[in-house]
Amino acid sequence: MPAEFLRLLARRFLLLLGAYLLLRLGFYVANRTTFQEAETGQVVLAFWHGFRFDVAGLLLLNIPFLLLSLVPSRARGWQRLVRAVWLLLNGLGVALNLIDTEYFKLIGRRTSNELATIGDDVRRQAGQLVLTYWYLLIPFGLLLAVLWRLYPLPKPAPADNTTFLSPKPQARGPKTGLLYAGQVLLLAALVVLGIRGGLQLKPLRTGHAFGQQPAVLGHLALNSTFTFLKSLGAETIERKQYFSSPAELRQALAARPLPPATTAPRPDNVVVLLLESFASEYTGVENPGKRGYTPFFDSLATHGGLLFREHYANGRRSIEALPATLAGLPGLMDNSFITSRFQTNELHGLGELLGRRGYRTSLFHGAQNGTMGFNTFAGIAGMQQYFGLDEYPGGAGSPDFDGHWGIPDVPYLQYFARELGRQPEPFFSTVFTLSAHEPFLVPAPYTSRFVPGTLPIHATVAYSDFALRQFFAAAARQPWYRRTLFVLLADHTSQSDEPAYQNTLGAYKTPLLLFHPGRTLPAANVHRITQQADVPATVLDLLQVPVPARQLLPFGSSAFDSTTTGRALFLSGGSYFLVHSDFVTELTADNQVRLYPYQTHALPAAPLAHPDPEKLRQYGNELKACVQLFSTGLLDNTLYRQ
Repeated sequence: MPAEFLRLLARRFLLLLGAYLLLRLGFYVANRTTFQEAETGQVVLAFWHGFRFDVAGLLLLNIPFLLLSLVPSRARGWQRLVRAVWLLLNGLGVALNLIDTEYFKLIGRRTSNELATIGDDVRRQAGQLVLTYWYLLIPFGLLLAVLWRLYPLPKPAPADNTTFLSPKPQARGPKTGLLYAGQVLLLAALVVLGIRGGLQLKPLRTGHAFGQQPAVLGHLALNSTFTFLKSLGAETIERKQYFSSPAELRQALAARPLPPATTAPRPDNVVVLLLESFASEYTGVENPGKRGYTPFFDSLATHGGLLFREHYANGRRSIEALPATLAGLPGLMDNSFITSRFQTNELHGLGELLGRRGYRTSLFHGAQNGTMGFNTFAGIAGMQQYFGLDEYPGGAGSPDFDGHWGIPDVPYLQYFARELGRQPEPFFSTVFTLSAHEPFLVPAPYTSRFVPGTLPIHATVAYSDFALRQFFAAAARQPWYRRTLFVLLADHTSQSDEPAYQNTLGAYKTPLLLFHPGRTLPAANVHRITQQADVPATVLDLLQVPVPARQLLPFGSSAFDSTTTGRALFLSGGSYFLVHSDFVTELTADNQVRLYPYQTHALPAAPLAHPDPEKLRQYGNELKACVQLFSTGLLDNTLYRQ
């Protein structure tokens, strides 16, 4: 393996490192509001840290190329084949990183293996996605052209020597072969060292990127090639063990059991409206003095509804919202429960618990059947019926079909209202809307009515709010209406142009609204912390339905429980977060506990320098207990037995 061969490999690798530097710069520019709290020096340091992840990710991605490169042939045909493999592999890596410049805005982290687990959804939407993000094809084409043009090829082979071995064929012998084998072994050792990120005890992991402050810069240090490849075939969650005995775990967990029933069960109907991307940032009622896009929601919140003002989503993706809302299971792992191997674990969803009480249970989603596995999870959560695009009159052939995702909110919620009238009472039904989703298209009859605001999503949120108005108008004319509890909440946040929300906490801030047209809801502290995972306990509490403690997950609690100020849990940037009304606790990837003062949807860039030791211990142990219960509960199928 002569010097020329090593120089070629080095130049090819340096070319890729240069490309990834440009990709990181593009990622930073496209998502600079996410990193606005960081100083220039901190951003530069994140770029420097990123080289370590670039080396690891590129070596992983290029293993097939490296193996082909070991063939010591100068033949032009062979070298062109090696270059084609190199460009194909690295074209995929470039594509992943360019996709994440936009996808990151939606999920708040670098992509992992969800592109593999929801591959069917991606393929169905491929045409629409290309039309929406066509501009990403420009840097993609330019980078590939530059890589192809600058790829260093070996000098043409002399007639008497078509290999990289000794230049004199007569000089080759056993020593040449042994030397070549030794050099290959040395190269292999260097590759392994680069992939594992150094000589430290544990190989380089995604969480290692978040040791720098502010931690959000970890997303900048990472690259999407590394996060995607590391997630393939990996255990979906790492076992966390902080407490040695179940008694210690229970004490630290601070779980709140369902308050005991004080009256006979009330067989009210329950309708959960899970609203796509309906973030708090877009409402008027939560942002006095600023323009809102949800006039109907605002009126419902101020005239008869009960709005919980400190509510947070448990995840950043739609696929994480259903397990939290219907089963009380927060999204505390990078991959979703719905597509994980844990979907066969014991899980008692609200559909099952109410179904045992004689409720007819159903889930409605206007997208194509199978989208994000919602139809499968409906059964897991105990929903007796699933209504997708196939069940909608006309299906994909309906004139209402938008050609991309499914049925827009106005016609679909009207259909939902009609179908509820056909359900035997009592019923529990959940509908998941879809219009406030990429590519943020308002249906043709309403394009002039709902004009874009300062962000593309604003018009579709206003349209979805109008769909809510029409739904409640239709529902109010039906006999079941006054016997129904309505729960309105969002699946996650989305685009943001409001600086007050552009932080870790603001990225999870969504509304929770309860409304019952037939009776006054109990008094509640509307400033207690609530989360999606509180919905099952809250509904059961309002209905006064007794449930065995071992069939209700302890992550959430009833929003009407006056003995606690509530809590919220989520995973962001490799760290776990626990939100209380006084402090926000962070548990980092290397098990450091940090404490921040709580303010609605506002998390400071730096933790408290001198936190209260007792609060640090109490909340740190509570968060560790939640994480241990989640990880070991899924891995051992013991969520309900700890």
